[in-house]
Amino acid sequence: MTYPIVKYGNLVLETPAETVTEFDTPELHKLIEDMFESMYAAKGVGLAAPQIGISRRIAVIDPSAGEDPQKRLVLINPEIVRVEGTQTEEEGCLSVPGFREPVKRGKRVTIRARDARGETFERTGEDLLARAFLHETDHLNGKLYINHISMLKRDLIRRKIRKRMKAGDWE
Repeated sequence: MTYPIVKYGNLVLETPAETVTEFDTPELHKLIEDMFESMYAAKGVGLAAPQIGISRRIAVIDPSAGEDPQKRLVLINPEIVRVEGTQTEEEGCLSVPGFREPVKRGKRVTIRARDARGETFERTGEDLLARAFLHETDHLNGKLYINHISMLKRDLIRRKIRKRMKAGDWE
């Protein structure tokens, strides 16, 4: 099932998500598959459960955009363990469509999370994967990438979004 992507302005995106306590259930596996399907349909690299209106600490990432099934990652209750170096790249978000800004993030990031069976693992990613780890973990903590840009740029984006909301062009 493909879920619609929740857009900026919905409070679920600005609220820390709830910790997952039950693993390896048919419902959890279905939700994860639905999240991958929704992410691919929206042409994303990562998707956090709050982005489909579900306040749970679950994120899916696929830096290959569906080209390599081995690259699919499921992060449940993720924590950032280590951030090394910096990179500044243009970043966007499925929940803030039509806007992209340069964002400074860690170049090499180690994350600790659980998989769908509840097994704990650590994974280190660089460049795009490092950025995705930080971006999706931010979502689970109620933050968006625009929290990492200047106040001036953030206010400009918010004003443009409010204008689109008034025009009925932002659902």
